[in-house]
Amino acid sequence: MADLTILILTFNEEKHIGRALESVAPIARRVVIIDSGSTDRTVEIAKQFGAVVLSNPFVNHAQQFQWGLERAGVDTKWLMRLDADEIIEPDLQQEIERELPKLGDDVAGVNLKRKHIFLGRWIRHGGRYPLILLRICRTGQGRVEDRWMDEHMIVWGGRVVTFNGGFADHNLGDLTYFTTKHNRYATLEAIEILNRKLGLFVRVEEHEDVGGSRQAAVKRFVKEKIYNKIPFQISTLAYFLYRYFLQLGFLDGRPGVIYHGLQGFWYRFLVGAKVVELEMAIAHLKEPDAIRAELSRLTGHKL
Repeated sequence: MADLTILILTFNEEKHIGRALESVAPIARRVVIIDSGSTDRTVEIAKQFGAVVLSNPFVNHAQQFQWGLERAGVDTKWLMRLDADEIIEPDLQQEIERELPKLGDDVAGVNLKRKHIFLGRWIRHGGRYPLILLRICRTGQGRVEDRWMDEHMIVWGGRVVTFNGGFADHNLGDLTYFTTKHNRYATLEAIEILNRKLGLFVRVEEHEDVGGSRQAAVKRFVKEKIYNKIPFQISTLAYFLYRYFLQLGFLDGRPGVIYHGLQGFWYRFLVGAKVVELEMAIAHLKEPDAIRAELSRLTGHKL
């Protein structure tokens, strides 16, 4: 068992939490659940697996993770972020158990290669595999970025290595769940885009030498410096065509048509439309406080 604590954020995850905890049982010395008021059996199941459960009202993923990080009393050498609907597969379990103790003090973080399972199929194309994400950091040398959406773990004071074992995002919800969740995400991403444009929120200052997934950094640079500056009616269609044809998304079969169509076009179009809607609603406002108050009212999020 690795000298590793795992933090998982939950809200009504009884379908997934037992599976996630079972997948990390061979590798984690401690698991901490940060729950935001589940009304199903999530907390009960987590406690049955021996996880520590803390509760905190949800604002966004970054703030929830940071709240948990500050209160979980992490006393292990390493810390891992895991979503409730993700699974650590046996080969990655073995790699973590074997390789994590060998890492020198010059290593501050570990990237993992995430696969996505949708309608029972591994989505291998359309730029969706591998998604290289920093998910393990040396305790005291990492945190989650202060963002409303698309937040990633970052580390400082050392280099980042990559493990190759299986790490899967496999949500068991139906398409109604998928679209409802992505509708919520679209609102959060619209808030983040408006913040980038208007400077509405004070960010936690980053360390000068932060590191993370280079793939994630490149994707964010393209999104923020190029994609978000193109009218969304054009950028969303171009992005879908790029994913589906040039990145061979059509090879993912019928589940791929649905996934790339929803996640690669509909979701991106929805984000763009929400940005336009919110910009129209706040166009008459000049003061940041007034803009934040109106966005809070419109989105239902405490900004």
